[in-house]
Amino acid sequence: MRAAYYIKKKELACDEQITGLVNRLSIAGIEVYNIDEGLRDNTDLLLSFGGDGTFLSAAHLVCSAGVPVLGVNLGRLGFLSDAELPDVEQALVSGDWKVESRTMIQTNVAGKRFYAINEVALRRIASGTLGVDVRVDNDILPTYWADGLLVSTSTGSTAYSLSAGGPICSPELKAFIITPIAPHNLNLRPLVVPQEAVVEMSAYDRKNRNVVLSIDNMDFEIPAGEPVRISCAPFPLLRVVTGKSSFIGALRSKLLWGADVRNTH
Repeated sequence: MRAAYYIKKKELACDEQITGLVNRLSIAGIEVYNIDEGLRDNTDLLLSFGGDGTFLSAAHLVCSAGVPVLGVNLGRLGFLSDAELPDVEQALVSGDWKVESRTMIQTNVAGKRFYAINEVALRRIASGTLGVDVRVDNDILPTYWADGLLVSTSTGSTAYSLSAGGPICSPELKAFIITPIAPHNLNLRPLVVPQEAVVEMSAYDRKNRNVVLSIDNMDFEIPAGEPVRISCAPFPLLRVVTGKSSFIGALRSKLLWGADVRNTH
């Protein structure tokens, strides 16, 4: 087996837990190398050491190459990076892991193409609301007056979309979620559409200022009115899950879903 690893926070590069794990995997016959050296042929997986933000950055490095990512949680929430460091060695050596496939977003804007795992969002850059025009397969939705609008995958339903009031979706669901951010027209709610749909949106600022285009954990400024086209990416995110991984379990343990003093069991 050949495994790369990625560390975003450079202060973790000398962390004894990480270096110890890398050494033990090497002793067990697994070739391990730093992806900063470049992605090698026939790499079986990428270990991402950090939190969910690190996982997103790591996945963007290898998703188009079809290399699956195993998120090792050294952060806070750890929803995408749900593997705990002490369990990784046992899972890799014993083969107690599998690969799941998750939908990604392709975004076309100003002649450029980007890919997102969680969501794509248009947001205001300063005070004042935005008017966001949206089309779904050429059907025109009412203009959203809000701080912004985002389109998320089912994977991203527990990220920005959730904090904006969107629904929680099982990551296997093949869908996009259109969620307004702090909407001023309260009769517009989050909308779930099939992943085969093409969503086009553009945002207008009353003072004609630029707006922010967010693609996962990357931000760009684009002119007001610039059209943004969103569709299903031609390749999926491949995510490594160990035997202990569970979406419902993560909801309960990470988000305290349904926590109630009456639920003593």
